[in-house]
Amino acid sequence: QVQLVESGGGRVQAGGSLRLSCAASGGTISNDAMAWFRQAPGKEREFVAAISWSGYTTPYANSVKGRFTISRDNARNTGALQMNSLKAEDTAVYYCAAGRPTRDYRLGHALEYKYWGQGTQVTVSS
Repeated sequence: QVQLVESGGGRVQAGGSLRLSCAASGGTISNDAMAWFRQAPGKEREFVAAISWSGYTTPYANSVKGRFTISRDNARNTGALQMNSLKAEDTAVYYCAAGRPTRDYRLGHALEYKYWGQGTQVTVSS
């Protein structure tokens, strides 16, 4: 059973940067897409970014496009989310996910992901 563990969350001032990491264990995710979702207090979980197994397809939510960059290292069984120019509205618990969406256009759909991490808190103060 694949397990995902996020790290790198914390508190940062608006305009700052954080880099989240996602480490997989118990199996390889090199053939899986990876994604990041987030959930703010009182809100539903929302899609942030995803990356196909090959790394060639990387959709982003409009709210983070140009500020966040998703990446993966299949050799190390890890993924990452570089977050720059952070805003107060980016405050949320960030979750890493891995799975095999049936089509690239499904990369942003939470139901396509089988494995989930426990989440890491990101707090951006204005």
